[in-house]
Amino acid sequence: MIKVSIIGAGAWGTALACISRRANHEVMLWALEDEVVHSVNAEKGNPMYLPGVRLDKGIFATGDISEAIAQSQVVFSVVPSQFFRSVAEKIALTIAPGTPLVICSKGIEVETGALMTEIADEIIQKNPVLVLSGPSFAHEAIAGSPTAVALAGTNLKDAEIITSLIGTSRFRPYPMDDPIGAEVGGAAKNVLAIACGIVVGREMGDNTRAALITRGLFEMAMLGVAKGAKARTFMGLSGLGDLTLTCNGLKSRNMSLGVELGKGYSLADILANRNSIAEGVETARGIVALARSLNVELPIMEAVYRILHRQADINQAIDNLLDRPFTPEFKGLD
Repeated sequence: MIKVSIIGAGAWGTALACISRRANHEVMLWALEDEVVHSVNAEKGNPMYLPGVRLDKGIFATGDISEAIAQSQVVFSVVPSQFFRSVAEKIALTIAPGTPLVICSKGIEVETGALMTEIADEIIQKNPVLVLSGPSFAHEAIAGSPTAVALAGTNLKDAEIITSLIGTSRFRPYPMDDPIGAEVGGAAKNVLAIACGIVVGREMGDNTRAALITRGLFEMAMLGVAKGAKARTFMGLSGLGDLTLTCNGLKSRNMSLGVELGKGYSLADILANRNSIAEGVETARGIVALARSLNVELPIMEAVYRILHRQADINQAIDNLLDRPFTPEFKGLD
């Protein structure tokens, strides 16, 4: 038994707490909201983010990051990507040198275009930094549905060690050595899921959705390779796997947001009625900025960005995509 710290008590952070507890570890959750801390400790639940889920009595919560991390052997960061920098600065004050930090946030920092690992490398310099990404709905993972994810680190041995600590027959991390690819895949799939949701909301059919997923995967790989990732990563769990799940399930916050957009609701109204974050909304800004800096063309993700943040008309954005010139399917990725 070791101590595992989970920084962020949203749906996936709480799910990781349950997974770590099932692997027989001591678990401490850090939550921003006082009511979540109280619910976890006093009621053994997290109704704000995971209603109806009963938590193991060995899972505890705190509102103090230092307390959460103290004497921990592994730290998982599961905060929204746009808040990761400020949280990383707090983590750096307490985390012991050599303790692995596993980043579970899926996004790109809007102001800088930085990946989460780049932010961590800047702020937390004496710790192995890994990325956990892949097709994983929180409720299903907690319910014991077999779930497979990618666990990426520049040093494969670090990923193998973490896998041995949290892996179970129902939660199966696959170590891999391409954290850049895992991050780009995790960020891009959220933007593409919004696009798929728009297709569903507009009732455009399965042919259209299949085409969008496939071409979206191509855009994801183009961006990743330009950033330094390995092309094969996007055929794996953190690429195709995560994209397939997120673009085919209304449990996805990003896809369901896209469905509502496709039906004609405004982004402001959709967000006003939610207490959870759809990472793809802000990530669309970061993705487009990063792509432009790398001179990579991403027509689908650019269209999503314009719909979300430039008030582009959805029908016109779709027409613009369909009016693009015909090109060889793998142009630019050969």
